[in-house]
Amino acid sequence: MTFELLGSDIFGYENLLTAPEQEAILKLRAYLDQEIRPIANGCWERAEFPAQIIKPLAELGVYSFGWDETKPFTNSAVFRGFAALELARVDASVATFVGVQNGLSAGSIAACGSAEQRAEWIPRLASGEIVGAFGLTEPLSGSDAAQGLRTTATRTGDTWTLNGAKRWIGNATFSDVTIIWAKDTADNQVKGFIVPTDTAGYSATKIEGKISLRTVQNADITLTDVVVPESLRLQNANSFKDTAKVLRATRAEVSWAAVGNAIGAYDAAVAYSKKREQFGKAIGGHQLVQDLLVKSLGNITASLGMVVRVSQLQDEGVQRDEHSALTKAYTTSRMRESVAWCRELFGGNGVTLEYNVARHFADAEAIYSYEGTQEMNTLIVGRTITGQAAFV
Repeated sequence: MTFELLGSDIFGYENLLTAPEQEAILKLRAYLDQEIRPIANGCWERAEFPAQIIKPLAELGVYSFGWDETKPFTNSAVFRGFAALELARVDASVATFVGVQNGLSAGSIAACGSAEQRAEWIPRLASGEIVGAFGLTEPLSGSDAAQGLRTTATRTGDTWTLNGAKRWIGNATFSDVTIIWAKDTADNQVKGFIVPTDTAGYSATKIEGKISLRTVQNADITLTDVVVPESLRLQNANSFKDTAKVLRATRAEVSWAAVGNAIGAYDAAVAYSKKREQFGKAIGGHQLVQDLLVKSLGNITASLGMVVRVSQLQDEGVQRDEHSALTKAYTTSRMRESVAWCRELFGGNGVTLEYNVARHFADAEAIYSYEGTQEMNTLIVGRTITGQAAFV
């Protein structure tokens, strides 16, 4: 197959990919178009996750690419970003599932686990043998997780007892393990734990009634005297600074997903503009419609430049918190504008699932909010600019 640039990539950023990277993107693109696109709206409407896609995605390598233990070939963070973009371009819910399985679950173990923990758990997550979740957010603690975490961990000999609650935890209704972040009652520092979900005292309840990312299975988690061995404590997670290492990488990946979601809406709008006729011709021939498309493409192009660069900084080993925070804040804002413009182009048809744009429009709201809100990412960058923290 010949690699073709996305129509929305007018500056040709995909030309930065190596031949093996382009081949992998082509295989992923084909699978998403053939297997995910036809079922995406139905799963979203029913709020059901299609479990049959877990293993095929593993075979395509989407949980494997970033880890020394499992990557099938040498690849770049830019390539992994384009993989996230391709997922979100078709279905942001599937992109979110992969982000939790790969970036947050395996990423926590990669960043904070011992060599033995990496060797045991990363291949199992990469192969799709087990499903992972990431438990940081709580009912009363979201943006203030660094200081406001209420879930506790108490050590007794070689075991830890966890008590507390988590909220908005993706994949958690069917995960095999969940990375739980809790405050050590001895030193008040945040620690991480690999918690098998069949452990006594662990329960997860699906959150119903969502208007965004409906296919993602978010849950409320309750931890009541959950006992885990010291061997399941992430050995290199000693404070929230270590948790932040995980979020630094995943915020960049979420930024790629934001661009992909915007492209999904844009692709739908371009196709619609060529076939929908009003006033005697296709609406794509009207000036105001072209204005909506051009503004959307401008946002996508600017955002692509930013996500490519932040991933290059990751490859160079110099990516900092403010880099990923600024990227997440900017790209999700531009995504939100773009999906609204694209939905507007459809008129009344833009509020039905039939044309896909409504799903991208609704899913933008969750992407805008998770992995650090607009406000928190703004304050991270503002601290860098001014040298003063303004979080409270």
